[in-house]
Amino acid sequence: MALVPRIVVVTRPTEYELLLGRHGTYGQVKFFLESRGRDAEALVARHDRLHAARGRVLAAIPNQWRRAAVPRGDLDRFLFEPEDVVVVVGQDGLVANVAKYLAGQLVVGVNGDPGYEAGVLVSHTADRGAELMIACGEGHADEVESRTMVSATLDDGQELVALNEIFLGQRNHQSARYRIELFDQVEHQSSSGLIVSTGTGATGWASSIHRCQASRLKLPRASDPFLAFFVREAWSSPVTGTDIVSGLLRDGHTLRVTSEMNDTGVLFGDGIEDDALRFGWGQTALLGRADRTLQLVRA
Repeated sequence: MALVPRIVVVTRPTEYELLLGRHGTYGQVKFFLESRGRDAEALVARHDRLHAARGRVLAAIPNQWRRAAVPRGDLDRFLFEPEDVVVVVGQDGLVANVAKYLAGQLVVGVNGDPGYEAGVLVSHTADRGAELMIACGEGHADEVESRTMVSATLDDGQELVALNEIFLGQRNHQSARYRIELFDQVEHQSSSGLIVSTGTGATGWASSIHRCQASRLKLPRASDPFLAFFVREAWSSPVTGTDIVSGLLRDGHTLRVTSEMNDTGVLFGDGIEDDALRFGWGQTALLGRADRTLQLVRA
């Protein structure tokens, strides 16, 4: 007998909720914002729109189906089931936050505030997202896009997976020192760190570095099965070089990096510094395409 479908709805606190937790009452939040030239009503309106979208999604779940509501802060403690249908209500970045905890589950992205959020990954209205959620639960997802992810594996077995990019460098943003290996090229570098980006991330941080470097590298598209890497502000000296500053990782190739940093060396994914791996002196990281992909429901 098949399991009853389970819908997992993921959200994050709104700006208003975070401020309310800090200041206690609406009046205090209003005073705090207006004293800084910001409009409290606009923040509350965005909060209301997101919660209305979340409410429409939850209301559409059939009564006999199972359901779970998970805030972003609990993702690392939540046990996803293989057949879950995950509905992300909120921002594009929230899809990236949840992606690394998944292993092939279908994801429906619902834009909680279409007038404010870009909606690249959360591309559906609440009503359309609810329709797709039901179709997925019934096994009728028509168009699913597999998005490449990036991984970093340390020599002690620890692994970090991200949807957009992985950063390697110093936690304190001082110069990062390391040995980098790409195919038969080897170089000691001192830089502001490096990123390895997927096609999803290529529209963000990687795009900015690509533009600043005036790079001719062709960035991957969202579903392309390869990655791009960029070294930030590499410094040339008698012992450090600037030859390996960008490139593509195709066909399962990896970038091998050995740390020459002390305890402040780190790797983190998708801009989440609180979920970092330490990357101290002598540790080696292999950065490349992850074994898993994000299964994003498009239609």
